Amino acid sequence: MAESNFTEVTLFILSGFKNHPELQVSLFLIFLFIYLFTVLGNLGLILLIRIDSQLHTPMYFFLSNLASIDIFYSSTVTPKTLVNFQSNQKAISFVGCFVQMYFFVGLVCSECFLLGSMAYDRYVAICNPLLYSVVMSQKMCNWLGTMPYVIGFTNSLISICVISTLAFCDSNINHFFCDTTALLALSCVDAFNTEMVIFVLAGFTLLSSLLIITVTYIAIISATLRIQSTAGRHKAFSTCTSHLMGVTIFYGALIFTYLQPDNTSCLTQAQVASVFYTIVIPMLNPLIYSLRNKDVKNALSRVIHKKLFP
Repeated sequence: MAESNFTEVTLFILSGFKNHPELQVSLFLIFLFIYLFTVLGNLGLILLIRIDSQLHTPMYFFLSNLASIDIFYSSTVTPKTLVNFQSNQKAISFVGCFVQMYFFVGLVCSECFLLGSMAYDRYVAICNPLLYSVVMSQKMCNWLGTMPYVIGFTNSLISICVISTLAFCDSNINHFFCDTTALLALSCVDAFNTEMVIFVLAGFTLLSSLLIITVTYIAIISATLRIQSTAGRHKAFSTCTSHLMGVTIFYGALIFTYLQPDNTSCLTQAQVASVFYTIVIPMLNPLIYSLRNKDVKNALSRVIHKKLFP
């Protein structure tokens, strides 16, 4: 009888913000504003890069991919969260939950490795400037742009496969979206092996991509310090500050959320961190990579000038 109950879960209830009904309207408006800003900001960045020919370089090719990922993974979570703010049931189907988790995990993992590709691009630009156009060929850019998605969605597929084998005896997800850690907490059976698989996958994604970024930046710093002029060193470092800021914020939130041996006991903290990297960071990236970037600001000025004075 208990065994049959394990298969009766056909939908889940997302109860992440259910305990604060007085905040539903305020949270709805805040999340809606941030989501609209995220979509418009990242879409505007993508269009600007496509329109302005001077931004048709490897660096902005990767930045365009980053903006696309931010739009899609924010859209994987936020619209459903907005609907739930206005709903009493806050339900999501069993299949819908796993689809949401598949795309979310895949896109987040893809962003990790895409940040590694962006770091490698900066490494080549600073350490081998004379060979930059040769090394960062169209073929290389396509490879560095495609592999993050391949690795990310392979990681996600493995996660979905191992979690889907679990038996769930509760439908109440203590989160605002279908996250791996929240679903593991609903398992009726011993999920230790599954938790270890998820932990290894998360550790591999975070640590391997972070290792790539760390090694490249050690080489960048080493090469930059050998530059004789202060102006030259400042110029070299200035091309990396936006990327470093984005990496620090993104990885800080991810490591705090996922890289813990026992995630199921830290769901409240995980929710807070999840709001930050699912809702806030996609909004911040266009600001980080545009307001501190002279090329983007100059490109925007040129586009506006052409529209106003054709």
